[in-house]
Amino acid sequence: MFIQLPLLILLLPLLGFILLIFFGKKLPRNGDWLASGLILLAFVFSLFLLVAKITSHSAEVFSSSFVWVVVGSLNIEFGMMIDNLSVIMLVVVTLVSTLVHLFSIGYMKDDVRYSRYYAYLGLFSFSMLGIVITNNLLLMYVFWELVGISSYLLIGHWYEKKSASNAASKAFIVNRIGDFGMFIGIMILFVSFSTFAFESIFESIAAGQLPFESTGWLTAAGILIFCGAVGKSAQFPLHVWLPDAMEGPTPVSALIHAATMVAAGVYLVARIFPMLTADALLIIAYIGAITALIAATIAITQFDIKKVLAYSTISQLGYMIMALGVGAYTAGFMHLVTHAAFKAGLFLGAGSVIYAMHKVLHARNDHHTDAQDIRNMGGLKSKMPYTYWTFLIFTLAISGIPLTSGFLSKDEILAGTLAFSTLNGHWLLPLIGFVVAGLTAFYMFRLLILTFHGKPSDQSTIAGIKESPLVMTIPLMVLAALSLFFFYSYNPFGATSGWFFAAVERPLSIVPELLQPASAALFYEAVSSVHTTAMILSIIIAVGGVVMALSVYQWKKISAEKMAEKAGILYRGASNKWYCDEIYDRTFVAGTFLLTRVMRWFDENIVDGIVNGAAVVTREFSRISKWTDDNVVDGLVNATANSADRAGSLLSKVQSGKVQTYLVYVIFSFLVLFILFIRI
Repeated sequence: MFIQLPLLILLLPLLGFILLIFFGKKLPRNGDWLASGLILLAFVFSLFLLVAKITSHSAEVFSSSFVWVVVGSLNIEFGMMIDNLSVIMLVVVTLVSTLVHLFSIGYMKDDVRYSRYYAYLGLFSFSMLGIVITNNLLLMYVFWELVGISSYLLIGHWYEKKSASNAASKAFIVNRIGDFGMFIGIMILFVSFSTFAFESIFESIAAGQLPFESTGWLTAAGILIFCGAVGKSAQFPLHVWLPDAMEGPTPVSALIHAATMVAAGVYLVARIFPMLTADALLIIAYIGAITALIAATIAITQFDIKKVLAYSTISQLGYMIMALGVGAYTAGFMHLVTHAAFKAGLFLGAGSVIYAMHKVLHARNDHHTDAQDIRNMGGLKSKMPYTYWTFLIFTLAISGIPLTSGFLSKDEILAGTLAFSTLNGHWLLPLIGFVVAGLTAFYMFRLLILTFHGKPSDQSTIAGIKESPLVMTIPLMVLAALSLFFFYSYNPFGATSGWFFAAVERPLSIVPELLQPASAALFYEAVSSVHTTAMILSIIIAVGGVVMALSVYQWKKISAEKMAEKAGILYRGASNKWYCDEIYDRTFVAGTFLLTRVMRWFDENIVDGIVNGAAVVTREFSRISKWTDDNVVDGLVNATANSADRAGSLLSKVQSGKVQTYLVYVIFSFLVLFILFIRI
């Protein structure tokens, strides 16, 4: 069961993709029921698998493989590996995908490429599920690239919009940079161990075998594979593609940001965690912390509802990566799971608002008002109550307020970073963690207040707005329920008592002990000692962020404009995304164009110059050869011919045709010869 069922779960969305891509337009309702039904069935099977695996109280890993490709003496296997980590991810992916399929029935109903949209959703889900259950790095890389293709197709779904097609290309290209590093890291491990399988690589390292007999190479391999996560999970400096990906349909944004593409990077780090050295983990931790801080500061200044959530996603992903880097493995993975619920809910809630705004603006034939700008919203609480109350729960969860799932996971992450700093002295990590916690609460309640509270700048903008249909609000209610604490812990103030922490324990490191900053036991002891302190601080800081947002945007005690003015260059930097795109445009993009111009000049003047010079020499040589042929060779031939012709002409004169004449010539010749012979 633990092998056959995951394979069926993997193939169901692929079946939906194949059927819809070829026959979608011929099916009733363009096949949305088929795609939704298949992914729902996959979710049911995943849930059954999770319950069976967790209730067995066994950490046993089920694995199966068969030879896929044979290259000489090398056998490349197609294999699956099922453990607690993978079964939880199966549920997360299929659940969010199911709710996105359901929500899309209402949101995308008038789309011109409706069946193709659902087909691509199936391909997306299939690709992510493949990453989850594979047992080797090569197959993970194959599914990794399929996720990239799927995201390209879905982000660019409305490809007739230049911004959408550009965003799809940007996402694809930026991710290729990270994937290139990942591929090199995989090859280092393969050359060293002659296998792609996780378990085989881990066993070799545990036995003391290191890539090229060097801990430095093992660190390099881990960091290079992590580059794939930097791309997929939008970590600094490859985070720039994710905000632009908002050009795709909003349900796609929910799928990308919650359970599929961006989750893949965090899952990758969790999967290879046992082989990461202390140096690699430290770099990973700081990359996550920097990403969380940069994205949080940008989110404060954005006014596009989806852009705020996009930078929020980047920041939360940074939290997860930082947690894994400091060794808070279970907390980081738990935040991936809890975040999937409330972030999917936030994006679908934003989609509900955008859907309602579009309907009103379209009815008024208003093509100028931006339906995604929160400055054009306000006062939607009474008009969209289901959307509002669920959005409030999601906001509380991501802000880390007690009784929500986000509080449980974020509290453990902050405790982990604090414990890490007490053991290793890296105080910057918990400092960034707590600062980002306050910023998150502030910008999320800013978004909530400006969207649903107060009064709009133009009352007529929201005059005809109504609540979205049930097919769109039911997914919001389900996700809101999953954003509460009791799904993960019986104790709202102690996540460690829940089933999640029992099911997902930090794997023991297989790297030689001398590479580890602290043993697992010592780390957990430190976490336990600082847990209460971290919890109290996180609550105070989160509540402080909420109160600050209320003071600025609800109670109007503080002027947002004056705050921005006082912040000066900091506000301008954050509102311009710290000029990352501009810097990349002027360095890497401009550098690429400069390189192409240099290469073009080199091609035209050096390469073509050599070719053209050879052509000139050849042409001149052929001209000389032609002259020689015409005047010397042909001259000699023609001279011989002319001589023969002249001789023939002279001889022709003696050819009279008269026998008497010929007789005289003979007698005369005879006499001449006779005389000559007599003299001799």
